[in-house]
Amino acid sequence: MGCSSGQNALLPTSEVIDALDKICHRLNRKPPILQVFLNDLPGNDFNTLFKSLPSFYDRLKKENNLSCLVAAVPGSFYGRLFPSCFLHFVYSSYSVHWLSQVPKGLVSESGIPILNKDGVYMTKCCNPPSVHKAYLDQFEIDFSSFLRFRSEELKPGGRMVLTVMGNDQHHTNLLPEMGMVMKDMVAEGLIEESKLESFNFPFYSPCAEEVRQIVEREGSFNIHQLEAFHTSWLVGFDDNDNRGGLESDNYARGEYMANHIRAVFESLLANHFGNAIIDEFLRRLTIKIIECLEMGLGAHTNLLISLSKK
Repeated sequence: MGCSSGQNALLPTSEVIDALDKICHRLNRKPPILQVFLNDLPGNDFNTLFKSLPSFYDRLKKENNLSCLVAAVPGSFYGRLFPSCFLHFVYSSYSVHWLSQVPKGLVSESGIPILNKDGVYMTKCCNPPSVHKAYLDQFEIDFSSFLRFRSEELKPGGRMVLTVMGNDQHHTNLLPEMGMVMKDMVAEGLIEESKLESFNFPFYSPCAEEVRQIVEREGSFNIHQLEAFHTSWLVGFDDNDNRGGLESDNYARGEYMANHIRAVFESLLANHFGNAIIDEFLRRLTIKIIECLEMGLGAHTNLLISLSKK
């Protein structure tokens, strides 16, 4: 759920197929036929995703004995998507931290900022407690809905595995740095102040205990595993491809991370601020990322959540 349309969209399916193929071979069992449903919002580029299916099927024929049928189900995963007791397994990676809406109370119905006027995200060290509470309340509403609807759609004993961008006292995401860059651009007249004041990321990175409490209050699932782990901002970056000296390498690292930010956030930023600011924003963000890396920062906190339906 939250499949998007990039190269990784079918990667979880490939991993499941490889694991099942090995198990069936070891047990001398006939492999099952899998039905996989890819979900994202209706605006997702499913056409691009479908165009990758022929090569995916060809690879399956060469490497595995399993048959797999792929379909798509557009819609918000904060609502109902499937019939009752229909699914065996649900997987979502780096999607559930996206909120269904900007938390209520941050801006009025007419767009006038009420809370968080000077920020674009919630940071415990810099915002009043009311801002954190607004974000946490919205996350609890959304995540509780996600759990409730998935419990209705899963078969008894069905499993669900989620990876979520989390936070702890040592690691966080890049949203505060993105806000700093926007403030600098406002000061230089590159972004309208009113545009920044009315902008908030619909994004919440929970800590493990917040997730645990919400799952237990909602009551549909047993927690089998809930743990935090850290990944470098530079996962996938190849230092061997960048040998132009320390300064050049640092810029390449910053640019690598800024390109990841572009892939995730460009449409959201462009819709609010316009396309004209994107390149300059990412250039400045690259420099900000380099500064963070030089200070020894540069890791994300992630939560792995394994659940079974009661």
